Amino acid sequence: MASGIFAILDDIAALMDDVVVASKIATKKTAGILGDDLAVNAEKATGFVSSREIPVLWAITKGSFINKLIIVPIALLLNFYLPLLIKIILVIGGCYLAYEGAEKICHYILKKRNSVNNNLETTSTSEAQLESTKIKSAVTTDFILSVEIVIIALGAVAERQLSMPVQIITVSIVAFLATVGVYGMVALIVRMDDFGFSLIKRSKNKGFLFSFGNGLVKALPIVIRALAFIGTIALLLVSGGIFTHSIEFFHQLFPSINSTVKEFFLGLIVGIIIFVLIENIKKIFKK
Repeated sequence: MASGIFAILDDIAALMDDVVVASKIATKKTAGILGDDLAVNAEKATGFVSSREIPVLWAITKGSFINKLIIVPIALLLNFYLPLLIKIILVIGGCYLAYEGAEKICHYILKKRNSVNNNLETTSTSEAQLESTKIKSAVTTDFILSVEIVIIALGAVAERQLSMPVQIITVSIVAFLATVGVYGMVALIVRMDDFGFSLIKRSKNKGFLFSFGNGLVKALPIVIRALAFIGTIALLLVSGGIFTHSIEFFHQLFPSINSTVKEFFLGLIVGIIIFVLIENIKKIFKK
């Protein structure tokens, strides 16, 4: 009886060792996309009234957890039964990300800034509706980025030909850490100014705490503008990376060009094409 229990514990220990090793490998593989995920979602989670920042971020975080709960089991099943369908889903998601990134750039070039659009929308829609719209957009983008994170993590563990239980546990851990890590960092960013104000109050307007707190408050608008820029670039890089790694033609295209540059312009070109098509379709339906 005792020997049987020890044998079970030994098997569990061996399983967890495999999970730890596989999780380290999968986390390294997904580090780049997690950085892009942080930039994109931090940009989407900002721009709200201070009192609504945490509730909005929590709503997006819950949406992200639901996304992972949907994606992980489906990805595992598709990887086993229909691996080709995973690539098709990734490419469709890449098209959406490319469109979203290109749309922001096109609006900027055409002098249709998001700030102008938001001002026009505010006159006809309530703050609650605008907030709901932005949350839905953030959760949708998170879904596509989560698909890629899960697929990359799954590919990393599948390469090592590990057992199915190890694959399931490893991918689940990476998915969980991705949500907690990314949105934990976003929470720190969006509350940076509040932390700065609290330091200023404690410092009595003098000394290091005052200077540091004042610096945090002044830095937040700059950080938000930087995140808007970085988030747009990240959308195009992620989409271009999806096209390059999923479609052999794009992978072989211009092999001498730096991969990052190629992925950016590939995402931008595809995004612009989709943007033009959608704008023309909108015009047709308006007529």
